Amino acid sequence: MSSAEKPSSKGQAFCTTGLPSDIVVEVDDMTFHLHKFPLMSKSRKLHHLITQQEAATHSSAPQQPQQQQQETEDEDEIVEDQCHVTFSGFPGGSEAFEMAAKFCYGVKIDLSPSNVAALRCAGEFLEMTEDYSEDNLVSKTERFLSQHVLKSLKDSVKTLKSCDSLMPMAETLGITQRCVDSVVSRASSADPALFGWPVSDATTASKQVLWNGIDGAGRRKAGAGHGDSWFEDLALLRLPLFKRLILAMKTAELSPEIIETCVMYYAKKYIPGVSRSNRKPLPLPSSSSSVATETEQKELLETLVSNLPLQKSSKAATATRFFFGLLRTANILSASEACRDALEKKIGLQLEEATLDDLLVPSYSYLNETLYDVECVERILSYFLESLEARNAASNEDPAARSPALMLVGKLIDGYLSEIASDANLKPEKFYNFAISLPDEARLFHDGLYRAVDVYLKAHPWVSEEERENICGLLDCQKLTLEACTHAAQNERLPLRAVVQVLFFEQLQLRHAIAGTLMAAEAAAEPGRQSAVLEREAEEGEEGLGLEHVQEGNGTWRVAVRENQVLRLDMDSMRTRVHQLERECSSMKRVIAKFDKSGGSDGRGGGWRASLGRKFGCKFKTQVCDSHESTAVDTRKGRHQQQQQPQQQPQQHPHHE
Repeated sequence: MSSAEKPSSKGQAFCTTGLPSDIVVEVDDMTFHLHKFPLMSKSRKLHHLITQQEAATHSSAPQQPQQQQQETEDEDEIVEDQCHVTFSGFPGGSEAFEMAAKFCYGVKIDLSPSNVAALRCAGEFLEMTEDYSEDNLVSKTERFLSQHVLKSLKDSVKTLKSCDSLMPMAETLGITQRCVDSVVSRASSADPALFGWPVSDATTASKQVLWNGIDGAGRRKAGAGHGDSWFEDLALLRLPLFKRLILAMKTAELSPEIIETCVMYYAKKYIPGVSRSNRKPLPLPSSSSSVATETEQKELLETLVSNLPLQKSSKAATATRFFFGLLRTANILSASEACRDALEKKIGLQLEEATLDDLLVPSYSYLNETLYDVECVERILSYFLESLEARNAASNEDPAARSPALMLVGKLIDGYLSEIASDANLKPEKFYNFAISLPDEARLFHDGLYRAVDVYLKAHPWVSEEERENICGLLDCQKLTLEACTHAAQNERLPLRAVVQVLFFEQLQLRHAIAGTLMAAEAAAEPGRQSAVLEREAEEGEEGLGLEHVQEGNGTWRVAVRENQVLRLDMDSMRTRVHQLERECSSMKRVIAKFDKSGGSDGRGGGWRASLGRKFGCKFKTQVCDSHESTAVDTRKGRHQQQQQPQQQPQQHPHHE
């Protein structure tokens, strides 16, 4: 038997079977003109009500109050003059009753994850059970639930969403709990690699790159059919049911990545400010207004943050930006201190993935004088250092070793210091305390810190000399590169003491650079000699320090050996030159003493100085042993002439050596 309902402008539906209707059923704002027999053949409740209706019309008047009292117990109203039934609070509304009525007429209905819960509740309400009629609506919907819906993660989420409007009957029948259990069990075995991420938007993915610089248009299209769809459906749940699902996931110890992704999808949809391309979020599912109120947004934010896992996110780069968006919103909405503290701790776990733009959190409190919330970033940094220390302790790593994450954070914080340094309201002690809160191991070079100090001194020319020296005391001149030293040596904003230190270490760096160049040249010219020296020094080092220590610090030891070799060559050269000068000075003293004894004249005029001039081939002043004299004697030339003079005048110098 075929039938069709044609809704009119007044909310009425008629069955076009060619037979006049003999019963009118009102459900919410719809009136259905149907036939008794099909309804009575499938529904025990309608059979009972219609039988009461017919009995009432043929009974006496005194019996009517008793019949009306029984009808009131069933919470249905029967109009006596005609077969008229009104259902108030029908599960699933008029749409569910319409499909149940079609089922009674024998029309094939299409069950789906979105309507099966409503039809199951409608069948229970109308008592369309198997013991009343074979292959009835209750058994049909139960089979669909168990064989199709509960075996699919996505379908379970859709059915769970439909249970929002079917309470409390859906809870009584166990549909809600079965869907929750199905989602938890299916999600636990799902592949996390197929999950999408809620930060990228489908509307903008094809036009721009993601925030982490990766084009995600193709990836999103490829993965949309796997992971994103059920998260999107999950975000349509009302907040109480969503909290119940997240609690079930935590109880089942699901992966923190799954729980975090669920929370983020929900937050992205309903909390403003967490997505740059979606500044106007949707109204809450439980809200009747088009825009959620500030109180509702605050309650939602605090609830979602309290359900975030405490572990570090697997997709830390994208999650960190998302958490900073939540933190900004929490500051705007004046969320609870516990909410903001939880977000700061969550960010601190993965601070190395943040960018400078993330750290620039505006200050929304009138208590803060600075443009950016510096205290917030200080707390985040402290949480990061605590988590890093805990990780090092758990992995038994050397605390003094340079961690890559710590190095990244050091560079990030130096950039942040440079940004906030130009704020005129930033006090010197606040700048100083924030700068020293970072460990020394976080900065391989101090160029970034020097830039921040320079910007601060330029923006705060009124600071006292003591404060200026205190701020410059942050710098370790040994960690400045040669370029930074050159700039600092000419920086008029630095105190004199700082400039002197910079100049000293600049000269030290230049000396090391020159020594390295000479060492390289010598190594190229005398590779054999260098190898022998290195081997000898390495053996000496092994004897003094132990073989194991030398092997561990092989690179450092080789550098030290080369520097010692350069210094040793310089000292040998200087020692040789000093010995030569001493011998020449002694020889000249003996010659002068002999001339003084002989009378001071050589018979050829000019005295003993002229004789010395002819003998040694140069002219000497009175201070012949002055080491700073500009006209130094060529020792080898003087000795050559000294050997020739005795042959020419043996009578004048009988005792010449």
